[in-house]
Amino acid sequence: MHMATILVVGGAGYIGAHCCLDLAGRGHRPVVYDNLSNGHESFVQWGPLEIGDLHDRSRLREVMDRHRPAAIIHFAALIEVGLSLADPLSFYQNNVGGTIGLVSAASEAGIDKFVFSSTCATYGVPQATPMAEDHRQVPINPYGRSKLMVEQILADLDALRGFRSVVLRYFNAAGADEGGRIGEWHDPETHAIPVAIEAAMGRRAGFTINGSDYDTRDGTCIRDFIHVMDLADAHARAVEHLLAGGTSATVNLGTGTGTSLLELLDVVRTVSGRNVPVARGPRRAGDSPSLVADNRRAKALLGWEPKRSIEDIVTSAWRWHSSRNTG
Repeated sequence: MHMATILVVGGAGYIGAHCCLDLAGRGHRPVVYDNLSNGHESFVQWGPLEIGDLHDRSRLREVMDRHRPAAIIHFAALIEVGLSLADPLSFYQNNVGGTIGLVSAASEAGIDKFVFSSTCATYGVPQATPMAEDHRQVPINPYGRSKLMVEQILADLDALRGFRSVVLRYFNAAGADEGGRIGEWHDPETHAIPVAIEAAMGRRAGFTINGSDYDTRDGTCIRDFIHVMDLADAHARAVEHLLAGGTSATVNLGTGTGTSLLELLDVVRTVSGRNVPVARGPRRAGDSPSLVADNRRAKALLGWEPKRSIEDIVTSAWRWHSSRNTG
């Protein structure tokens, strides 16, 4: 595979930055396009940073014309499910409207290879676990609906004019670069693993388990946590699949193994050697009892195999959070 310039939209964010690290390690040149609303300038270490907004078509075109990327990886989106319930319009505007602008600019610039960050939230309530890619898609929140709309738009564009895309449906991204250079950094933090780690560090009062009466092995929600560097590896493989002439595809990214919240807290206690104070709260709207990936298609199509366990994930996250002297 020859070296290629890849435009990484949202590349200053959590998953985007880890993806740039992986791309650079393979000899590609990641160009980050980010408005830094959720991203971090310090996370852009493996290629140039172009500051710009997803809704700024002329800026997008200018960046595409200057760098001539062979493909685009699109990470830029609002991701907080609770926020999507409170402010659905901004989710549709950013996640759907912003992507339409990006794809339009790409088409004008002659770019027809596109890797899209989607989510298992497009499936909605699991009919069967683990979930395969042909599971019905009935999302239960505006976040999931916004991502499903983009999936449908990309399918239409492929049918219409061969605009090729790989849609990657993530399960729960977690962990950090083992080299400790970058990690999970949201403000405010809402994701389970960093919240549990902050509780173990005494940076927050404790960890609230929302719902203890689910029909799962211990009553708490089960999630498929996937290491961010395993995710990054899959994105690079998806880009290389398209660069090699591969057809459009939709692929789940998960380990195929579910971890309950109680099991996760045990791992955090073991890794940190500290206690995590726990409070129990009511169920949250829009939470599914169990989300676990069937990842066989990713293995078959991309040769991708997740390599890191839940212990590896928590260990890398603990190292990253411990090294940051905040709060």
